[in-house]
Amino acid sequence: MGASAAAASPQAGRTVITDIPARLDRLPWSRWHWTIVIGLGTVWILDGLEVTVVGNIASRLAEPGSGVSITSGQITGTAAALYVAGACSGALFWGRLTDRFGRRKLFMITLGVYLAATALTAVSWEAWWFFLFRFLTGFGIGGEYAAINSAIDELIPADHRGRVDLIINGSFWLGAVGGSLLSIVALNTDLLARDVGWRLTFALGAVLALVILLVRRHVPESPRWLLIHGRDREAEEIVSGIERRVEREKGVTLPGPRGELEIQQRESVTFREIARTVFGHYRRRAVLGFSLFIGQAFLYNAITFGFGAILTRFFNVPSGHTGYYFAVIAVGNFCGPLLLGRLFDTVGRRVMISSTYLLSGLLLFGTAWLFDRGALSAGTLTACWCAVLFFASAGASSAYLTVSEVFPMETRAMSIAFFYALGTAAGGISGPLLFADLTGTGRVGDTALAFSIGAALMCAAGLVAALLAVRAERRSLEDIARPLTAVASRAKSATGGAPSAKGGRGAGPSAPPAPRAP
Repeated sequence: MGASAAAASPQAGRTVITDIPARLDRLPWSRWHWTIVIGLGTVWILDGLEVTVVGNIASRLAEPGSGVSITSGQITGTAAALYVAGACSGALFWGRLTDRFGRRKLFMITLGVYLAATALTAVSWEAWWFFLFRFLTGFGIGGEYAAINSAIDELIPADHRGRVDLIINGSFWLGAVGGSLLSIVALNTDLLARDVGWRLTFALGAVLALVILLVRRHVPESPRWLLIHGRDREAEEIVSGIERRVEREKGVTLPGPRGELEIQQRESVTFREIARTVFGHYRRRAVLGFSLFIGQAFLYNAITFGFGAILTRFFNVPSGHTGYYFAVIAVGNFCGPLLLGRLFDTVGRRVMISSTYLLSGLLLFGTAWLFDRGALSAGTLTACWCAVLFFASAGASSAYLTVSEVFPMETRAMSIAFFYALGTAAGGISGPLLFADLTGTGRVGDTALAFSIGAALMCAAGLVAALLAVRAERRSLEDIARPLTAVASRAKSATGGAPSAKGGRGAGPSAPPAPRAP
């Protein structure tokens, strides 16, 4: 099994035959897979904690005595937009490095950037300092999106990839629950001074990031990435070690893998090749990715940063109590991917992606109509949002799943980064700014309009998914999108061939074919 190496040092330009992707996909679920979920997925909890805390403490930071001269609008508008701008630029910067230097190295570095920036946010004394380190915190998180989603998809078996990816991305809302409850404590002036509580919440985020950094040391590099970059001996050692652990745990001998792949190893892929692949050979998938990201980014960034302001402005909810309401909708958000995730692997991607986007959009139109008529209270508005986001959360998580599995291996991290950055820049930066502007007028009709814009974008994305979504459920990543390094046909000559564990010999370099969209 595996792919042999002609030398101990990494080589590029060789052609090898390997069954490593098939061996990873045929593994049963095991404790080892849980270590991957914990080591990589927990960072979304931190992201949820960060975003939610900022949204809920906006009113307190704007009060005299907070230690920072800043307005509520600057926090929910400017600071939110800078955080998203940092995430977009970070995704592009780190995404390119992730494809070039590996998943493991980059998900360690990006978490370190997040940790440092969060700690420095806690000691803000001026608005510009707060803005700067919100940007840098987002810069680290943006890199996490590319590195983590790439690693997860390449390590999780095909039969489980959809639900695991959705649940991990949905774990953002576990952090949101924690951030909501933590903000209640932080805003309680009987326990903590006005200029201390909010600082401790950011400091806690840095401490949690340090713990995750220690756990993440045990997550290996993606064998698929190693294989393509001429480090097939390392890939073989990692996969063999995983197989031995799984066999010991399950007490059975694993069945043989089905299918081999012939690839020409290389060190890097140029930007031109990435652009030609994504926008030339996979144009329909590119349109799908943009649509999904723009819709969910506008909706989520707007409501995440603006929900607390709506409660205080229209329903006179005290700033110290908004966390209770946000905790409720956060639970609904997490339940969506948790309960619906399995259906993405069974019913299928196209049906589930399109239906979750459309249902959330239609429910949000209904919420806007009720809000405009004055038929909602703080509690019933929260219940409506809970229903909307139950479906929207599963749909939003599927956007990350989609762009991480429908493009070739060599472009995966950069594709995630690109679609996240452009889609989020369009929806995630404009969303908070437009939402803050409309809700800031204090007019019910303007806020209902903001709801309706988000609903329209979600419905539009759902229609695009109904037409263009890829049936990727239970399929190997290499089957969904053939690697750029894949060789069209295996050499059959008795005197030559690609090296493999079955005793084949090395073949000289050959040009990889153009990728085809299945």
